[in-house]
Amino acid sequence: MTCYEKTLLLLIASAFVFGCAQKTETINYTLLSDEERLAAAKEMAQNTIMVDGHVDLPYRMKVGGFTLQREILDVSVRTDGGNFDFPRSKEGGLDAPFMSIYIPSGYQDRGGAKVLADSLILMTERLVNTWPDKFAMAYSPSDIEKNTKEGKVSFPMGMENGAALEDDINNVQYFYDRGIRYITLTHGTDNLIGDSSYDTTRTHNGLSDYGVAVVKEMNKVGIMVDISHVSDSTFYDVMKVTDVPVIASHSSARKFTPGFERNMADDMIKALGKNGGVIMINFGGSFVDGEYNEKSGAVREHIVNWLAENGLSSTDSAAVAYIEKYSAENNPFPNVEKVADHFDHVVALVGIDHVGLGSDFDGVGDSLPTGLKDVSMYPNLIAELLKRGYSKEDIEKICYKNIFRVWDAVIAASGK
Repeated sequence: MTCYEKTLLLLIASAFVFGCAQKTETINYTLLSDEERLAAAKEMAQNTIMVDGHVDLPYRMKVGGFTLQREILDVSVRTDGGNFDFPRSKEGGLDAPFMSIYIPSGYQDRGGAKVLADSLILMTERLVNTWPDKFAMAYSPSDIEKNTKEGKVSFPMGMENGAALEDDINNVQYFYDRGIRYITLTHGTDNLIGDSSYDTTRTHNGLSDYGVAVVKEMNKVGIMVDISHVSDSTFYDVMKVTDVPVIASHSSARKFTPGFERNMADDMIKALGKNGGVIMINFGGSFVDGEYNEKSGAVREHIVNWLAENGLSSTDSAAVAYIEKYSAENNPFPNVEKVADHFDHVVALVGIDHVGLGSDFDGVGDSLPTGLKDVSMYPNLIAELLKRGYSKEDIEKICYKNIFRVWDAVIAASGK
């Protein structure tokens, strides 16, 4: 055998061995026990980048009385109340919660929206400056990848309510420079940009002329367009105007909540899929279960009446015990299965490439599903999805690959 022939055989053998090494055994997670599946889900959560499209920590700090002049909320340790802190993020595998720079609708009438946005951005940055070993700002997918490798939780930022742009198109670039990477066009009422899903006024019947310019400018500078909170007509106007994929940072499927325009109808989800965008599923009770408001209202009414009949306040020891017992027996909260139903529905409509996580933690109050009460509990949802036949690759797409794809496309289109 010549030297050439020996070398050729070695190359063929090496290629065969390498090819075999690349083949990984496919695990059928549906055949595992619940305990084994949860263990697999926890491992995935720890070893997969996880992005959540909407966490309301900055406004939680504001409501809690924390300001730039006062002691900051210490979320580097486990906190009482709230849904987010560093230890629980690590337990749940959360690597990059989009910090919501939330502007209540009232600010667009009384003024001060831009000032509030700036203050919430500064508060977010202060968290990073105070605990740089645990948190880091993130302005791109590559920043998140770097921070995650260093064991830090990333803080990308999205601005909830374009009212902070006020009437100046130049503020789109301004907020990009301040670190904002998506803007939710509206919130609770119509604004200068367009109509809100919660408002019946229909001021513009969709996007205003200014709103059209805002969407184009966001495409230009590299800010993702977020259509959560907008009316149906505003959504369809955005689809006509945008040159890049858009996101719904914290919305769910209207199929399960008939009449709730804040969620997305099937035709809208299909249009979003055709656009290449992503709907990031909201965990809030009223978002995932059409009967939640009625059930929770009935529980509250019963408790109020019982307290009145017995001459007790809700803090009396006897009342506390009764409330806990009654609430447990008449639990109004949806469960993880209800949340997973929304993922199933989106996947059935447009495929696995167009769905992600958009919990709305710290933003939906005490309405979160049993098993998804805070950021430590993402593995419970992952386990339920694995039970339904989702693969490891599917979970990776849900956790980060889908939103990274959209974000990278927006960056590429802007030329940055």
